[in-house]
Amino acid sequence: MQRAKIGRMSAYPLSIKGVVLHRGRVLLLVNERGEWDLPGGRPDPGEDHGATLMREVREETGLDVRVGEWLDEHLFEVLPQRFVRIVVYVCTLGGEMPVAVSHEHQEIRWVPVADLAETFGGYRLPSGYLGAIRQAICQPPLPSLSPSTREV
Repeated sequence: MQRAKIGRMSAYPLSIKGVVLHRGRVLLLVNERGEWDLPGGRPDPGEDHGATLMREVREETGLDVRVGEWLDEHLFEVLPQRFVRIVVYVCTLGGEMPVAVSHEHQEIRWVPVADLAETFGGYRLPSGYLGAIRQAICQPPLPSLSPSTREV
């Protein structure tokens, strides 16, 4: 059953997302649809999940991250009848640095984990992302994965 589910999911476009936690807060962005989003994006050809996530987080926020454990994989309906396969990892900051919003997003915010809900700050947080964030919060800190540990 699990193998069949993964086979069906692999038919959809892939997006690698990161739950970036720091000092009791999670990094969230507001996308063009007016929803909270996790940093991340699509892998380049031949790029593994860890390398994708490090590149995308840097491009979208200016931050360097270490990619940790896999958290979740689910289908997300981006638009009616348009699905994307989301794979989420926990991330930690590679160092203290200012965060900057890219042209891909409208807003960026460090949100206290206690403030998380399906809707807050005037925007909806997709349930799959909320579940992955809650899972990351509950996990004990684990060593980072090398970028090549999990491949596309």
